Formats: sequence, structure tokens, C-alpha cells
Amino acid sequence: MAALHFKSATQLAAMIRAKKIGCLDLLEHFLARVDAHNPALNAIIWQDREGARARARAADAAVAGGAPLGRLHGVPMTIKESYDIAGAPSTWGSPAWQSNIAPADATVVERLTAAGANIFGKTNVPLMLASWQSFNAVYGTTNNPWDITRGPGGSSGGSAAALAAGLSGADCGSDIGASIRNPAHYCGIFGHKPTFGIVPDRGHRTPGWHAPIDLAVCGPLARSAADLGPMLDIIAGPDRLDADAWALNLPKSNAKSLKNLRVAVMLSTPTAPVDAAYTTILQNFTDRLASAGATISDTARPEIDMAELHDLYFTMLRSALSMGVAQADIDRWNAIRAATPDANPRFLRSATDGVTMQHRDWLHADNRRHQMREAFAKFFQDWDILLCPAAASTAFPHNQTGERWSQTIRVNNAEQYVTEQMFWAGIATLTHLPATVGPAGRTPTGLPGGYQAIAGHGKDHTAITFARLAERELGGFVPPPLSPTAP
Repeated sequence: MAALHFKSATQLAAMIRAKKIGCLDLLEHFLARVDAHNPALNAIIWQDREGARARARAADAAVAGGAPLGRLHGVPMTIKESYDIAGAPSTWGSPAWQSNIAPADATVVERLTAAGANIFGKTNVPLMLASWQSFNAVYGTTNNPWDITRGPGGSSGGSAAALAAGLSGADCGSDIGASIRNPAHYCGIFGHKPTFGIVPDRGHRTPGWHAPIDLAVCGPLARSAADLGPMLDIIAGPDRLDADAWALNLPKSNAKSLKNLRVAVMLSTPTAPVDAAYTTILQNFTDRLASAGATISDTARPEIDMAELHDLYFTMLRSALSMGVAQADIDRWNAIRAATPDANPRFLRSATDGVTMQHRDWLHADNRRHQMREAFAKFFQDWDILLCPAAASTAFPHNQTGERWSQTIRVNNAEQYVTEQMFWAGIATLTHLPATVGPAGRTPTGLPGGYQAIAGHGKDHTAITFARLAERELGGFVPPPLSPTAP
């Protein structure tokens, strides 16, 4: 039986409802885990222990008094640093915002709290959430619990590391460039990137910014796929400005086993090569899916030029983030492009052209994006899941030298720009599709590798059901090799 701290959030909530454990006792158990393991990981970087204890006592009183209990009643959880919690700092890893204290809870925080979750801490992020490594000058570096010489991914890296190490019952992250999916993959847990627009990002915005950001989503991370559906149902729904006009009704999946699912598999592309050790994990996972009875095709594809999709994603990504780019950076990137044309040309082209494009050019790009969305809609009439990698490799060693665009990783004994692997993020992000990442296996050196299951628009529960059935039939989260003597 799994140790208490490695149980799913839904299991923990059920234990509380059945009075098998008290809310305060459960919180103290997780706080002891934090004391034992967080110093080596630096995953949780802000805590409200006394506030959490007071909430846990109130939650215990509600159980004893027979009050109605929310789906996450009494479950201790953490949340990504960039979410606003009233009275807590929201720095986005930037020293300039160290004194930015949130006046109110983010919508996601409000909804989780209303469901009974006890949010006791915040988890680390990269500067401005803009990296697949989680380090910043405010809170320092977060390490991967599978190998502390490597990063846990980003930008929800602290969230994934905390969950994998059993420091928290659940967490929520955000994703515009695989910032939920990449850490889940690197840390061997589950994460879900929702369909664009179904979870409000109010309270997950930089200071002074009020508009939702194109491509960006908020979504859950967990140790079990069984948590993803309930957590998504809790946080999804219209923003308060839209609540009088529409309601959300995500379709459920009728699949009862992997035999009921049609899975198209794309494990490689010339656009973004994948390391052989990681490909082996995914191929073995695909073979196990086939043995379990899933319908598998390794040739079915949407009618889309994937190289064009990659370019378009980068352009629209940089455009979506352009409000935070200084003119000095644009000038510097243009100078680098002129002096060294071979220096990460895709990233630097999008970093300059995407940031400065005229609105009519953006409209043409958006029109092409919607053509691609139509192609995916046609594809998902015949297939339930597009299965693909989440990145180009498993977690890579810490590398804080230079700028992100100049950093490389080793893929099949060759250097690849770290940003090129964002191709695997862009497939679902550009086209507003849901995608779930879950554990697929481990490399010979013991690093976890995850699959990415992309589903049709609004078919979030299809992607999550795939992950839940794969977990049930093939296996899921495995705890990392932390100190056996700690609690």
C-alpha cells in the first residue's frame, strides 16, 4: 500500500470523509515531509503554516459536526508561485516584484478553497515563468527529486518536484509552452493542460495586467490521473465576467478500458528529434497499449505541415508574450540575428518578428491557426488520442549559463537548442487542444519519461480517461529514491 504522502488527493479526501485520518494530522504529516525533504529540493518556497493549521482545525470541526464536505475537504496542497493568494507574495521569480503582495485570491485558488483544499504553500518557478528550468534570483534553484543535479522542468517545476517527493497532496500549474506537461514528464507525475479558455486565469497575471493571454491555460498536477478529472471540474468554468452568459459542460468519456480507445502515435519528427532513450520508453509504452487492446496506428496524422505548425506556434507564442518584452531586448536580438544568422534562428526570428508584427499580420497568422484547428477536428473524428513525446529528452542537468535561447541539450549525441523541443508543446497549445501527460517508464539510468496524450477540442476528459486507464492497466506514478530514513 502506498505511503500516506504518496496517496492521491482523492484517496486522502476519502480517508478524511471516512474519519480514518484528521485534517490537522494529515497536514502535520505533510509539513514533516517538507521539513525532511524540501531543503534538498527547494520546491516549496513560501508557506503559511499557522494559517493552514487553523484551516485544518476548522475542517476537522466540519467533519465532526456532519457538515457538507467539498471534494478536496481537508487535503493539504500547494500551488504555483504565480497564483495570487491574498496576503502572499506573487513575484513570478522577479526581484522587481518581491513586494507584490496579492490583495485577493486567484479564481483557481477560490475554487479549490471552496472545494475544501487547504493550500499551505507556494512552489518555485523560473524568472517570469519563461524556462524549462525552475530557478530565479528571489527563491533560488529547484532540484529534481529523481536526481538533484537535474532540473524538475518549468515553469511549474516546483509543483512537480513537490508532488513527486510527497510534500503535497495536489497542485495547480499553468501552461503556455508545456509548463504543466514538461515538469510532469521530468518528475514522473501527471499533469493536464486544459482546452484553452475553460479555466479562468484571473489572479494568474502579472501586476497591472487584466486581459487573458492567448495560448495560456491553468491546470492541475497530481500523482494520480484519478485526481485530474475532479480537479479540472472544480477549477473549470466561466470567468466572473462571463458567468451570466454561458456555462461549461465538458463531455465525459465512455471508455471503460484501453480496448475502447483509438490511439494515433507520433514518436518522432525531423522538426524536433527525440533522444533514443526516451523514444524507447514511449515505444515500450505503445507496445503495452497495443497488448492491452488499444487500437494503435503509427501512421495516422492530421493533415498539417508540422514544420509550419512549429514556426507558427513560435510566432504566436512570442506575440502573446510581447507585452513583457523591452525594446532593448528586441534591438539586442536583432543585432544577434544580423551578426550570427545561425544562432537559434527559429527562436530569434519569432522573438523579434512575433513581438513586433503588425496586427493585420497577426490576423493572417490567427486565420492559419484556425485552419489547423479544423484539420485537427477532422482528425479527431477518427481518433481519440494523438500520443506523442512531451519533450526531446528526459530531465537534463542544471544549466544556468547564458540566455535560454542559447542553451542546448544533448539529444542522440548531438547538441540541440533547448527551445526546439517546444515543438511537442506547440501541437496542442497552438490549436487550443487539451493534453495530459503521465508516466510511461524510466530510462536505464532511472529517469522518468512521460507520454503526452492530446485529445480533441473540449475532450479533456478523453485525454484524462486515457491517462486514468493507462495508470490502472499499465501502471503510473512511482516514488523517487528519496532518503528512506526521513518521514
